Parts: sequence; structure tokens; C-alpha cells
Amino acid sequence: MEHFTAADGLKLAYDDRGAGPVLLCLPGLTRNMDDFEPVVDHFAHRARVIRMDFRGRGASGFDPDYSHYNVLQESQDVIGLLDHLGLDKAAILGTSRGGLVAMTLAATARDRLAGVCFNDIGPVIEPAGLTYIMGYLGLPPADPDFDTALREIPKRMGARFPNVPVETWANYIRRVWAVGEDGRLSLRYDPKLRDATLAQMQAAEGQPAPDLWPLFAALDGLPLALIRGANSDLLSPDTAAKMRDMHPSMIFSDVADRGHVPFLDEPESLSVISQFLDRLT
Repeated sequence: MEHFTAADGLKLAYDDRGAGPVLLCLPGLTRNMDDFEPVVDHFAHRARVIRMDFRGRGASGFDPDYSHYNVLQESQDVIGLLDHLGLDKAAILGTSRGGLVAMTLAATARDRLAGVCFNDIGPVIEPAGLTYIMGYLGLPPADPDFDTALREIPKRMGARFPNVPVETWANYIRRVWAVGEDGRLSLRYDPKLRDATLAQMQAAEGQPAPDLWPLFAALDGLPLALIRGANSDLLSPDTAAKMRDMHPSMIFSDVADRGHVPFLDEPESLSVISQFLDRLT
């Protein structure tokens, strides 16, 4: 893991390994680069896999001004990383929030994009999925320790994530939360991310939802791919179908037994990523 300094002086973490077409992995709202371990394991032999922690997440610095936890700032940080590495452009594998950042870049810096693979995100965010996220965002982990989480999480998430091996749940817990020597769990991101999100929601209250379809349309001509959890409550089948109608050549797969978001170790996910990389070479 390495760090670079953003334009405002904040230290941001990234990991850079492998060789080949550049695949920049951008995580979800509260997640971090560890979510992309399966991508490194399966594709670092054929791609330069770069993983980034957004500000306030993972090993990146916490911003003293939580209002900077927004998609526009995060897209600017991505450009900062590309500049730091001397890269003219990169393909993005964006999970949830990471996909929103990719669409923002389509409007602000399209020439820096070599393609986008979306992991369970699109131009329309379903209210049910957002409500679920707000139910835990910025709050202490629901389970006090690793062993309790390993026992309880499959029960709580089993309806959306059935038939998940216990080893996968164990990896999920270690990636999402910090696990202390005593097994206690704690957040791996700045709790102020909740304040930032609530402030943005309050500012938008009473206003029409932003239309992100023009941002998605701006990706026309680039290699595109979409991974969707078949049980996702954030990305609806209708939105996924419209995305495919707009970009008929987009690689696509529904991932069985997965909600928001697939773990990226599933055969369907790996197949989509592999086909996407083929289009980059």
C-alpha cells in the first residue's frame, strides 16, 4: 500500500500491482480497497490493478471537513491519483459509489476513461436500497466481535445473500470492519460520512432527483460492463435493462444469490471482468 497527497493536502491510500491494461478499482460508499482482493487474485497477471481508498475510508486520511465527502470531490481525487501515477487514462471497476464517481468522470474528464465496469450501480438508485444503507451508515457495527458477526450476519443478510460459504462471510467481515486483537469490530471509515450524506439528502429534499442518465449516455463509445446482484435492492432490473438498451454492446450478468453488492469472487462476476479486460487490450 502506498499514499499520495490530494490537492488539498489529504493523504490518500492506494495499491498498485500487476501489468497490462490499467484497471482502477473504486469501492462503495463505506467500503475500501480490500473488497477488490478477488480482482487482484484473479487478474493481476493480465492487468495493472490499482485499488484506491476514498478520503475518509480504509487507510486514507479523514477529512476535517466532512462536506468534502461527496462524489465530485472523490472524482477529483481519482484524477489526482492518475496524475500522481502518470497515467493518461484508466478503465474503472466501480462498486456502487465507485460507479457514481465513474459517471461523474464521464461528464468532467471523459478523456481520462478507458472504459467502465459497474458493480451493482446505475443511473437510478432505488429508495429501498438507500434506506437500508442509512440504517447502518456511520453507526457502530451491529455485532460486537468477529465470532458474533460470523454467526449473525448470514441470518440477517441470508434473504439477499443465500448460499454464501462461511469463508466468504469471514472475508467479508474482515474487509468491511477493523478486527482488533480481541476480535472486537470497529468502523473502517470516518463516522462523519453519515453527517455528510444526511446533509446532502437534506439539501436535496423537495427537489427532483438528479438525472444521471446523461452521465451514463456520455460513456457511449467506451467499453462497458455491468455486474448486478440478482437480489439487489439498489439497482432494479428495469434500470439494468435500460442501461443495456442504451449501450447494447455492454457486457452484462445477473449474479445469482447476491444482493447489493456482489463480492466479485462469483463465477459470473469474474467472467464479466475477464470479458471487460479483453476489450481493453
